[in-house]
Amino acid sequence: MSEKPHERIAEIKRKADEGPTILQHSFRPFFMSAGLWATLAVPFWLLSFAGVLVLPEGFDGLLWHQHEMLFGFAGAAIAGFILTAIPNWTGRLPVSGWRLAVLVAMWIAGRVGFLTIAWIGPLAAAVLDLSFLTMLALMIARELISGNNWRNLPVLVLISFFTLGNWLVHFEISGLVETADMGIRLSTFILAILVAVIGGRVVPSFTRNWLVKSGSDVLPEPMGRFDGVALAALIVFVIAQVLMPDIQVTSWLALIAGGLHGVRLLRWKGWAIFAEPLMWVLHLGYAWLVVALLLIGASGLTDNVPDSAAIHALTAGGFGTMIVAVMTRASLGHTGRELVSTPATTVVFILITIAALTRVGAPFLNDLNLTAIWISGIAWTFGYGLFSVLYFPVFTQPRVQKRQANQVSE
Repeated sequence: MSEKPHERIAEIKRKADEGPTILQHSFRPFFMSAGLWATLAVPFWLLSFAGVLVLPEGFDGLLWHQHEMLFGFAGAAIAGFILTAIPNWTGRLPVSGWRLAVLVAMWIAGRVGFLTIAWIGPLAAAVLDLSFLTMLALMIARELISGNNWRNLPVLVLISFFTLGNWLVHFEISGLVETADMGIRLSTFILAILVAVIGGRVVPSFTRNWLVKSGSDVLPEPMGRFDGVALAALIVFVIAQVLMPDIQVTSWLALIAGGLHGVRLLRWKGWAIFAEPLMWVLHLGYAWLVVALLLIGASGLTDNVPDSAAIHALTAGGFGTMIVAVMTRASLGHTGRELVSTPATTVVFILITIAALTRVGAPFLNDLNLTAIWISGIAWTFGYGLFSVLYFPVFTQPRVQKRQANQVSE
C-alpha cells in the first residue's frame, strides 16, 4: 500500500527534527555563518590594507573585500532569511537536514575558493564560489513554482540578478571580459532594492504589531500606491546606476529616489517605537538606505561628497544595520523567544551604528581618515562578534516551548 501524502510529510518533519538542531531551519546555520564571516572578514581586510598581512601576488585585496561583504556576508544572510520565509509564502516544508547541509557546504566552499584564488586558480575558485548562489536561486525557483507563489516572483528575479553580479566578477577574474566593477555595482544596488522590498514588508508590519500591542493610536500607513511609486523610482535609479553611473541624470534619480523613500520611512511612524531597540534598529537600517541615496546623488553633483562616503552609507550603514536587525528579530521569533532586545543585543546595534557612522565620516576627516576607518572596523568586528557569541545558543539549541516562552515574558 502506497504512503499517503500527509504521512510522507509527517515522516519528513520527524526526520528533520531528529537531525542536528542547527540544520532544522535555514536561518540557524546561515545567520550564524553571516555573523562569523562579518566578524572575520573585516579584520582580514584591515590587516591586509595596513600591510600586516602579506597577500600573494595577483590577489586583489579590495575586490576580495567587496566580494566577500556582498556574496559572503550578505549572501549568507539572504539565504537564511529567504529560505526561512518561503514556507510561510508557499505552505511547503522548509529546506532542512542534508539538503541544507549541502547548501551551507557550498557557501563555505565559496569562501575558501575566493580566499585561495591565487593558489587554486580562477577556474576552480569560480566553480566553488558560483555554485552556492546559483543553487540558492534554483532552490528558490523550485519552491515558488511548486507552491504556485507568483506574488513573490520579484524576489527570485532580484536574487537572480544578485547572482549574475557574482558571475560578472568571475568573468573578469578568468580573463574573459572586464565586468568585475559592473558585477559589484549590479549586486550592490540589487541588494538595495531587496532591502526596500523586504524592508517595505517587515518594517511597517512589525511596527504596526508592536504599536497595537502597546495600545498606541499611532499606526503606520498601509502599503499603497505611494510605495509602488517609491519602489519604481528606486528601480529606475538602479538601472541608470548600473549602466550609466557617471552621468548627472543618474545623480538626480538618486536624489528623487532618496526623497521618496525618506517620505516612505516617515509614513511608518518610527518615532513611536523608540522604546524598543528591536524596532528602532529596523527603522534605522531603512534610514541608512535613504541617506545613502541622497549621498550618492550629491556625490555625483558636487566634489564635496566623496563616493566612498556614499557607498559605505549603503553598505556598512544600510546593509550592515538591516541585516543584523532582521537576523536578531527573526532568530528570536522563530525559536519561540520573547521579541525584546537584551542590553547586550542593544550594544550590538550601537556598535554597528558606530561602525557605519565612522566609516561614512572617514573621507571627510582628512588626517584622521585612517583612524576613523580603524575605529569603524573595530566597532564592526566587536559588534558582529558579540552577535555571534550571543546568538550561538539560539542557533544551536532547540526551540523554546510555548509555556517556557510565556514564563519568560511574564
